Amino acid sequence: MKLSRTVNSEEIKRYNQLAHTWWDPTGPMWPLHRLNDARTPFVEHTIRTKLRPGANIDRPLAGLKLLDIGCGAGLLSESMAKLGASVTAVDPAERNIDIARSHARLSGLDIDYRCAAIEDIDAEPFDVVLNMEVVEHVEALPDFMAKCCSLTARGGLHFVATINRNLLSWLVAIVGAEYILGWLPKGTHQWRKFVTPEETAAMLAGGDMSIVERCGVFVNPVTREVKIGSFTGVNYMVAAMRHSG
Repeated sequence: MKLSRTVNSEEIKRYNQLAHTWWDPTGPMWPLHRLNDARTPFVEHTIRTKLRPGANIDRPLAGLKLLDIGCGAGLLSESMAKLGASVTAVDPAERNIDIARSHARLSGLDIDYRCAAIEDIDAEPFDVVLNMEVVEHVEALPDFMAKCCSLTARGGLHFVATINRNLLSWLVAIVGAEYILGWLPKGTHQWRKFVTPEETAAMLAGGDMSIVERCGVFVNPVTREVKIGSFTGVNYMVAAMRHSG
């Protein structure tokens, strides 16, 4: 895959080097495992209430086409497939995709994994697009978000999870998580690439979308538990619906 204008080559190099650790819940990727425990119920609940009221309790996403952007080795992709969604998952890091495919086979899951950048996706719009912990790592963010919105079907949902840009987020997500606690490798995040909720909302509105759900995400530094709440000063998630007409 040739690198696109939204892909940062240094980011790809970093994640290819870490790819073998994705499925180790005690390894360098443990924060994503904890985040996955919080974001999966948020996504499921929002889909149930906004798209699929009365859906099957065991497979509420059955019949939905879902795109997972920047899927890594497939943590969230597998969670969505287990809930019944027909999942297409893309990531520009080839090693991530290799491991994702292997793990899906071991799990008995049929997921369409593709080593690709968002610009490479030429498909019919999806009912649900997941854009989780990705936007703070891409280049040409407005173009990236516009493409994500265009890949969301009218009446469909686009989920975004990222990190706010303020002094607190710098202290927590970079100084604390990378340099003091060592939760993440140094250099994982760049503060200038964090995105405020207002900026996210504006880009979604530019893609003919309105936010229908939002929440903050808090990581307890002692217990490492992840909880959802109303405070969006650091990590936050939103769900936006693309207008029907």
